Amino acid sequence: MEDPRPPRIALLSSPGLGHIIPFAELARHLVRRHRIAVTLITHPADPSATVDRTLFNNLPDEVDTVCLPEFLPEALSNGTTKLETRVSLTINANFPHLRSLLSSISSSAPLAALVIDIFCIDALDVASELGIPAYLFVASSCLALNFSFHLLTLDASFQGEYRDLTEPVRMPGCVPVHWTDFIETVQDRRSEAYNWFLRVTKRFYEAKGILVNSFEDLEPGAAKGLKEVDGVPPVYPVGPLVRTAPDEENECLRWLDRQPRRSVVYVCFGSGGTLTRAQTMELALGLEMSGQIFLWVVKCPHERDVAGTYFGDKSGKNPLDFLPEGFQERTKGVGFLVPSWVPQVAVLGHASIGGFISHCGWNSTLESIVKGVPLIAWPLFAEQRLNALLLNEDVEVALRSKVGESVLVQRDEIASVVKRLMEGEEGKRLRKRAEELSHVAARSLGQEGSSVRALSEVVREWMDGRT
Repeated sequence: MEDPRPPRIALLSSPGLGHIIPFAELARHLVRRHRIAVTLITHPADPSATVDRTLFNNLPDEVDTVCLPEFLPEALSNGTTKLETRVSLTINANFPHLRSLLSSISSSAPLAALVIDIFCIDALDVASELGIPAYLFVASSCLALNFSFHLLTLDASFQGEYRDLTEPVRMPGCVPVHWTDFIETVQDRRSEAYNWFLRVTKRFYEAKGILVNSFEDLEPGAAKGLKEVDGVPPVYPVGPLVRTAPDEENECLRWLDRQPRRSVVYVCFGSGGTLTRAQTMELALGLEMSGQIFLWVVKCPHERDVAGTYFGDKSGKNPLDFLPEGFQERTKGVGFLVPSWVPQVAVLGHASIGGFISHCGWNSTLESIVKGVPLIAWPLFAEQRLNALLLNEDVEVALRSKVGESVLVQRDEIASVVKRLMEGEEGKRLRKRAEELSHVAARSLGQEGSSVRALSEVVREWMDGRT
């Protein structure tokens, strides 16, 4: 007999806004479009950090949110530990609580599915133990997913370090990838992080399906290429799932209201990305030299870690204190400086924004595409170099130049690339392409859009699994 109640699924995110946001938006779409009951499970990113409650407060009432207990704080206090290891420690320490929670949820009615973040890959064991079908949700691009699978072949066939590769890696439907654009985690084959990445990717094959926060018309070749990888579970591009911007009042938005249309370059390196003190100084002076109007989200510099604020900024210092002497006074008429945070979706959607200097985190990338804003790619960590490559050479909505290379980028180079985007013919071409792609993104989530169809197919699987 068919259960008249809507199926319930559990979504398991990993720490960090770059993962929590797409999971929250997936929950929203499942409830609003498909009447699925959802439990969204998150981890505390940092025991001392304040969770961004506005994200959860704006979710439909039908989404239950559960934050697992705090875990070993010492696992996060060691700044020398690789990010992937720290996140994995966060998650694995909570598996006993996760098992208990899922058992409790399933006691009234079986869960139709558990959808997990790739950092939560070992939760496949918990799902198997409890008899819950498990799916992955990849909060990144189809290109990055292709690369992950291809790396298993490359690891078996190539000896030595990848910097010794003489040719770029070629994958069906994807832009060629030079080793310098490999995911940061895998660039040192002797590292613990490299072995972690291989182990995680091998487990992708155990999932019943893989949802990806991308859309077919953004990456048609890469999406098709995933179907040609032997043994890969069905892949469903269901994006772009980006944060829904509520009506917000913010001083930076009022400042943007006073600026000319498409005149402002927005500068932000995400919730976790950080620059060195020297690079922060060069960026400031480069923006000043460019003569462009700018809105800059400034963060305290970090000398050893480009993801220095991934687990929050506990320095207690004022980021503006690290800017060049006299910079704030000299740029008072053209620059707006914000310590640490702005409502990014609202900023990118503002008519005065003409360009975005971005770390190319996938959330920021999709938000920029959805709002039709061209970028200057400045990748820092994780798969961000792959994203920069995609935006620059495949999608063609970003400039790259020397910005984003693992060297100190000088002020004159920064000024030059900013002017190219904001004043040059190249920038006009990218802006036109970005605006076109914005309409394509909207269609993918519209009635009968490709991403809506893909998510509907997954939901049908969950419904059928209950009968």
